[in-house]
Amino acid sequence: MASNICQALGRGVTRSKRRATQWMRKAAELGETASCLRLACRMYTNQPYAHEVGHVGESAGVADPTGVMEGHDVPPFVLTGVLHWLRKGGHDPMDSLQMFRKGALEGAPYCRNDGCGVVGHLKDFKVCPQCKIARYCGDACQRQDWTTGGHKATCGTFANKVGPILAPAQ
Repeated sequence: MASNICQALGRGVTRSKRRATQWMRKAAELGETASCLRLACRMYTNQPYAHEVGHVGESAGVADPTGVMEGHDVPPFVLTGVLHWLRKGGHDPMDSLQMFRKGALEGAPYCRNDGCGVVGHLKDFKVCPQCKIARYCGDACQRQDWTTGGHKATCGTFANKVGPILAPAQ
């Protein structure tokens, strides 16, 4: 799983969402539960390369006798893949699909600043330019979290741990 994080963030390697998603799929194929859930969510929310990399085709044999696919604004071939990865990871498809749908329709509280109640879509939140992990609804929340929320102490710690190990040879 560290490989897909490093690819996504560009830590020691060239940043690539496609390669990160490919590593995520490899982990999901091995049954790593968090990767299965993450890949299913990325497919449901139409993240870059997720449909292409996570596609399972008809060979997955995902049947839908209970009408799980009704009420979702996602193409059936995508939902087939989503159901496949959820079940592979041991997740309850009904609960996960409800969570994905709610996030897609209503948004979620992505701002890292404690006490911020802003709800929106992931693309609307700006990413910390240093760690590329923390997200904020605006400059005020980012400044507050940097000074009083503790992000200053943790920002870059992942890069410090992974950077020297995976840094390209010179």
